[in-house]
Amino acid sequence: MVEAVAEAHSTEWASVLAATARVAADLDLAEDCVQDAYAKALVHWRADGVPKKPGAWLTTVATRRALEHRRRADVARRKLPLLVLEDDVTDELFPDDRLRLVFTCCHPALAQEAQIALTLRLVCGLSSAEIAKAFLVKEATMQARITRAKQKIYRSGIAYRIPRTADFPERIDAVLDVVHLVYTAGHSPRGIDLARMIRLLLPDSAEAAGLLALLVLTEARQAARVDDAGRLVLMEDQDRAVWDRTLIAEGLELVPVAVRADGRFGLMAAIAAVHAEAERWEDTDWAEILGLYDVLLSRWPSPVVALNRVVALAYVRGPAEALGALDDLAADPALATYPYLASTRGELLWRTGRAEEARAAYEEALAFTSDPVEVEFLQRRITRGV
Repeated sequence: MVEAVAEAHSTEWASVLAATARVAADLDLAEDCVQDAYAKALVHWRADGVPKKPGAWLTTVATRRALEHRRRADVARRKLPLLVLEDDVTDELFPDDRLRLVFTCCHPALAQEAQIALTLRLVCGLSSAEIAKAFLVKEATMQARITRAKQKIYRSGIAYRIPRTADFPERIDAVLDVVHLVYTAGHSPRGIDLARMIRLLLPDSAEAAGLLALLVLTEARQAARVDDAGRLVLMEDQDRAVWDRTLIAEGLELVPVAVRADGRFGLMAAIAAVHAEAERWEDTDWAEILGLYDVLLSRWPSPVVALNRVVALAYVRGPAEALGALDDLAADPALATYPYLASTRGELLWRTGRAEEARAAYEEALAFTSDPVEVEFLQRRITRGV
């Protein structure tokens, strides 16, 4: 029963919360109602069985509680002000309540990181620990960030509003960031659905095209990432015949549109396209990938982008030079507990013949991850050649 509720949380949370928010007209109240609905599910589903439509059951329970609360209390005095629907925004523009909720949370009065964190909390139901991992910060730091965002809303009297069409440009960067993190946090179908809706909503946005291209090109490799035994398979060893050619074709068609603005997602999509176009690992144009990472790093400095650039550098100029670049990144506190820094060092050390140092790096990476697939992969790396 716990598993059924957990599955419903993973697949239905955003839809249930978004529908409840429209009834509650208050995000805090909506979140309370949805959490209560999931708690009730643990009891009722054990006694009555899992309903045929878990999402509909949860939505009914949550919205009923919201309606009851509105009858008893003055919702205008709640911590989060009312959701207000602007006159020139219709349901046709927001065909899915989840997208409506994403735009609602991305209010320009909040710092962009706060917008993203708050949306991941409300739209995806992610814990503070999960959001902190995505941001490469401590859990306490993320909890404080979310709390400050809510306090600012309260102190400033900010109304969470569905934006006017003219207001979309000032919110789109945060919205795209949110959808990207929704995908990378493990909610791939939800992220792609939202990216498709944003593309329809903003057909002239190169970055919206870039995000959708990036996600579908990344998702195209999903079936080849893990073998039949559940073990991680690196891209160089993947069976490319398993890659989804329909998704690749969709992504490649979007890339020329996406790169016109030289935006972050357009550049990331272009990198994914180089991988997608290579029929074999040996055919990968690493020089082009390195050049794209150079441009991306200059436009959007990020320790993770810099780390990915190091991987490309290793294939263009060799692992020794890449190790030097990696040493420069090691001092960045944002990567202090990032497992892929240590695992990348392990790969580069192994390729330079420094097996014992490589194993030590893999053991360090192992200490920073709890993902069972990653743990198994790192353990294989540690015992490689022993």
